[in-house]
Amino acid sequence: MSDSLDLKAELQRSIDDKTKPLGALGRLEDLALQLGLIQGTRSPRVEDACIYVFAADHGIAREGVSAYPQTVTRQMVQNFLAGGAAISVFAKLNGMQLRIVDAGVIEPCPAHALLVARRIGPGTRNFLHEPAMSAAQCDAALRAGAELMAEARAAGTRVVGLGDMGIGNTSSASVLTSLTLGAPLERCVGRGAGLDDIGVRRKLDTLRRAVAARGTPPGARERLQLFGGFEIAMLAGALAEAARQRTVILVDGFIVCAALAIACELEPRLLECCVFCHRSAEPGHDLLLERFGAKPLLDLSMRLGEGSGAALAYPLVRAAAAFLNDMATFESAAVSRKSPP
Repeated sequence: MSDSLDLKAELQRSIDDKTKPLGALGRLEDLALQLGLIQGTRSPRVEDACIYVFAADHGIAREGVSAYPQTVTRQMVQNFLAGGAAISVFAKLNGMQLRIVDAGVIEPCPAHALLVARRIGPGTRNFLHEPAMSAAQCDAALRAGAELMAEARAAGTRVVGLGDMGIGNTSSASVLTSLTLGAPLERCVGRGAGLDDIGVRRKLDTLRRAVAARGTPPGARERLQLFGGFEIAMLAGALAEAARQRTVILVDGFIVCAALAIACELEPRLLECCVFCHRSAEPGHDLLLERFGAKPLLDLSMRLGEGSGAALAYPLVRAAAAFLNDMATFESAAVSRKSPP
């Protein structure tokens, strides 16, 4: 503990000694301090970054809870691989590697250099009528996410951005958020990919009936098993392991934060490694951010998923590390300090 306190004091002195008024870089200074503490160094490195988009299908989609048909999950995975999606464009723009993880899309995609096959099954079951997955499937998904993060760290990845794709996954995330936070379901349910008012009411009614049928288990794994998606479970495993590896985690929007709420119960120090990238337009995301005590770097009214918010926030992470590592001090630049009062 004393070592971490010493490092925090050293980092703060280094930040304050840069050629600027105290606190003049605002939240970039907080971010620089966090990066140093995550990596345990006064000179954090954030060049080697990779976005992992976890994709899977959801049985609950058959109840009409999404504005899009379930075939869109696989179609969007193919779009990611072809370089045509928003996350493909943003990752390329900002020099980030991209990996698409098939956690359980109904129809497998052909092999591709960017595709990582970790299929648990052809989508989850419909949790209105039965548990979304078995205990064994849930554990396998958590383990697969953790293995991917361990492999990434061993390969030298210092920064991971986590994203999602799955028609119906805002329904799963809404229920998990409600149960984890003890919040009314109606405060957690939004329009997802673009439902109209009638669609939102149908979605809320469906999820209320599902919760009434399945119950409200107190344990994180049990909630995940009953209502989760394969990609959400894999995200939870990835988040917990990335924190154990002291990797900088770029947290995207609602779906990733719903997985994070689960993962926090598995890895108590997880939030220390999380950089919250943007505020989603989904109402449940605000509740999660409040629980985490988080203020995201960006607020652009986005609700896309895919890790798009993480990719857009990455330049700010690079800027925070750059000023800490490269900006002159008052002494090195021979700049006079503020005059005493």
